[in-house]
Amino acid sequence: MKNKLIIGLSSLAILVILYIINLNQQKNYQSSSNKLFDINESQINKILIQSRGEAIEISRVDTSWTIAGNDTLLIKQELLSSFFDRVLNLESETIMTKKEQKWSTYNLDDSLGTHLAFVDFNENTIGYYVFGRSSSDYSRCYVRINESPVVYLVNQNVMYNLQTRPQYWGKVLEEEPPTP
Repeated sequence: MKNKLIIGLSSLAILVILYIINLNQQKNYQSSSNKLFDINESQINKILIQSRGEAIEISRVDTSWTIAGNDTLLIKQELLSSFFDRVLNLESETIMTKKEQKWSTYNLDDSLGTHLAFVDFNENTIGYYVFGRSSSDYSRCYVRINESPVVYLVNQNVMYNLQTRPQYWGKVLEEEPPTP
């Protein structure tokens, strides 16, 4: 009876040890998410977006936002709020490459990528990012930060939010009809 108890406890101990080893090995296969931006909306004074030779600058004037060089459009506040919610909460999921030669594979070289820069109130760039479309997973996109060669896959696709057309960001000011 005593031998059966020792064999049973030994078997249980071996199974527990194997289970713990298995858990530790599986941690290597999990992707970890890290917040991509360490920027708060209140720090941003300008948003610069450039893609394929076109660019737009959206800047803060007092408490409102305007499109630089465009007096006929009023910023769509709900669109700007959505932009900040989606872009500033992006998380990097997986490192895709650490080689600059592979940037074009991920649409992140200087000509294919969409460039996003955040500028603070002292005209200092507080964040510079290049985004690229994923050709296989439309719900995510790629990003590289500053001049780092590391390319990340992020948790959602924000390419639609990175438009350079002023009509996307603004709506035409409604003129009041003349009074008779």
